Amino acid sequence: MSDRVILAMDQGTTSSRGIVFDEKGQMLGVSQEEFTQHYPESGWVEHDAQEIWDTQLRTALGALVDAGRDASTVAAIGITNQRETAVLWDRETGGPVCRAIVWQDRRTAEFCDALKSEGKEALVSEKTGLRLDPYFSGTKVRWMLDHVDGVRERAEAGELAFGTIDSWLVWNLTGGARHVTDASNASRTLLYNIHEGDWDEELLGILDVPRALLPEVVDSSGVCGEGVGALAGVPVAGIAGDQQAALFGQGCFSPGQAKNTYGTGCFLMRNTGSEAVVSRNNLLTTVGWRRGGETTYALEGSVFIGGAVVQWLRDELKIIEDAPAVNELAATVEDSGGVYLVPAFAGLGAPYWNPHARGALFGITRGTTSGHLARAALESIGHQVTDLLECMAKDAGAAATELHVDGGASRSDFLLQFQADLSRLIVRRPKTVETTALGAAYLAGLGVGYWKDEGEITENWELDAAFGPERPEVDVKKLREGWARAVAGCIGFAGG
Repeated sequence: MSDRVILAMDQGTTSSRGIVFDEKGQMLGVSQEEFTQHYPESGWVEHDAQEIWDTQLRTALGALVDAGRDASTVAAIGITNQRETAVLWDRETGGPVCRAIVWQDRRTAEFCDALKSEGKEALVSEKTGLRLDPYFSGTKVRWMLDHVDGVRERAEAGELAFGTIDSWLVWNLTGGARHVTDASNASRTLLYNIHEGDWDEELLGILDVPRALLPEVVDSSGVCGEGVGALAGVPVAGIAGDQQAALFGQGCFSPGQAKNTYGTGCFLMRNTGSEAVVSRNNLLTTVGWRRGGETTYALEGSVFIGGAVVQWLRDELKIIEDAPAVNELAATVEDSGGVYLVPAFAGLGAPYWNPHARGALFGITRGTTSGHLARAALESIGHQVTDLLECMAKDAGAAATELHVDGGASRSDFLLQFQADLSRLIVRRPKTVETTALGAAYLAGLGVGYWKDEGEITENWELDAAFGPERPEVDVKKLREGWARAVAGCIGFAGG
């Protein structure tokens, strides 16, 4: 099947990408477009779902052009996506009824607090493996139903459809023929019982979401629809949320294997096999993927602002021209000069779960430069991931010995060396760091027999670079203590 390829649609928080892969997991073509971020109020983040589809279709077709291929050569399409972003659209017209509410959005914080005060969190956590936090899409769709004129009545009448971004893409790909989501994305809604593998009536009641809105839950690998238009007849055969796709793309098929993705946020996942391990240290229990009706679970720690802190330096502060320049700027100083940046721009995720926190900068002196700020920004990513690693080690009863990494920010040698120093682990970066898209491609390829099994996929993984601890542990201890004080100060300013 060497003349055939897999097309991955990688729909992220700030850009849409199409990537074409061959049977060795090598990228043959790529196309990427950023799209508009809307911030209508403090703590609110929105996307235009139509713009997302338009950019995703263009980049998918653009990747085929870049690879010198056309739709007739595509064996299957795999989709991976920003997971908790909520889209609500009209079933008849196919158009969104309002802007999508992004996973980073904090507008439902008070509603989550109210549910907690009613004692609902234990029940929700038991069924979903999640926390009552604005991060997840269930409270976002509830907000739409309550605040967009006429929407609740139309939803209850079956005129509207809700979905995470994967559902929206499949709907458009298939010309409205299929309204589906996979188990990994469903598990991020607060509406899906991860143990029973279905939407939960009690949870729907708590969040007051009509079942008529919801998509069918399908396996993460297997044909669930066919393309129309420019991709007519191409099977859609793989769907996974971005972090689950990265876990699969890194070949973490066995319990105990872990990866961290350095994207807009940072997401640490550890395969726990057929067991939905309950975290005692404020991590999440989630669906990794579902294949052949069998569910693989994972533990996850979520950092809301990872690589996005570099985008902030570029777009808002304008102290760098592009993301790679942050490494050069950070290298102009020997250390951060005692400066700590806590990038709680959208609240704090695991293990703090404080939706009210906002970003804070500590330790500024008259001698603080843009170099110190750039270094503190990169170091904040490493500190947040180390927080997660420490929690995961407690849950697992043992620390990991190595960490597989991917995502755009993993191209930074400075960041990965700092990560190895803080965590005392061997950090391994593969030659293909686009493992999110690769995971979606693998799931799609397995769904149509392009690859026969996971063993064939494992053989494709190649090491690019490994980083081991170099900094003395006594220095690391001081850095970690400073970080803990900074986080405490940030939370204190937010009112606890």
